[in-house]
Amino acid sequence: MNHVILPAILFVTLLDSGLAADSEPRAKPVLLYARYYNAEGESRYLPDGTFKAVLGRLREHFTVRVDRQPLTAESLADVKLLLIANPSDKAVGNHPPPPHVSPSDVKTLTGFVEHGGGLILMGNQENHNLEVEDVNKLLARFGLQFTNLYTDAKQLILPKQTPVIGGLRWAYYTGNQILLESRHPARPRALVVNDLAQKPIQGPRDQPGVLLAMAEPGAGRVVVVTDSGWITDDALSGKGIGGVAITAQDNWEIFRRLTQWTAGTLGPRQK
Repeated sequence: MNHVILPAILFVTLLDSGLAADSEPRAKPVLLYARYYNAEGESRYLPDGTFKAVLGRLREHFTVRVDRQPLTAESLADVKLLLIANPSDKAVGNHPPPPHVSPSDVKTLTGFVEHGGGLILMGNQENHNLEVEDVNKLLARFGLQFTNLYTDAKQLILPKQTPVIGGLRWAYYTGNQILLESRHPARPRALVVNDLAQKPIQGPRDQPGVLLAMAEPGAGRVVVVTDSGWITDDALSGKGIGGVAITAQDNWEIFRRLTQWTAGTLGPRQK
C-alpha cells in the first residue's frame, strides 16, 4: 500500500512545486532611457513630456529607467536595452555644453552590445541640435552612418516581407538617411528603405535611401532610426507634428516590436 501512495505523493509534490515556479512572475528586462547626451535645458523628448506616453506603454514589457548618468560598464550591468534619442551637439541657453560620445564611450557601448545588450539610437538631424560627427564614430562600429540627405514627412506602408515590422504603417516625420557598410561584420541591413512611390505629405524632399536600419554585432542587436519625433505623444495620438498629421499609422506597434527584437525577446519573424 505504501509503495503506491508514496510515489503518488511525490508526484503531486513535484507537480505543485513546478506549477508554483511557473506561476512566479518573471522579471522584466531593464530598458534604460539615457539622457546623458541630451543638453541640459533641451525640452524635446522629455520622459515626462513628449515621451511620457511611449515610456508608459513600454512599462508593460520592460522595467523602464531614466537617468542622466554617464554610461559605464557598471551602470549598464543589468540593462538589456539602451534607448538614446537625439544626442545634442551644442549647449542650450546658458547651460553647459552637453557631453559628446567619447572614445571611451564608444568602447563601453560597443562592448555592451557585443556582449548581448540592445541599443536603439534615434536622431533628428534637422534643426534639432543633433550631434553627428561623434555619434557616427560609435555607429561605425556597427557598419552604420548618419548622412545629410533628407526626406520630408510621409506615411510609409511597409512591405509585408519586411522583418519584424512588415505590413505596418509608419508615420515618418522627417529625417535624414543612413549609410550602410555592406561587408561589415555586424551585418548592417536596411529595415525601411524610402519608397519614392509613396510621396511626402508636405515638402519637396524625398531622397532615396535607408530610413531605419538594424545590425547584429556580436551577441547584441542595434536599431538606428533617423527620426525621434515618430514616437512622441502627438505622433502616436495622430495629432501630428509641425502642422503635419498622419492619422493612419502603427507607430506604437512598430516601436514595440523593435524594442522587443533589439532586447532579444522577439524573433525576426515573430509579431
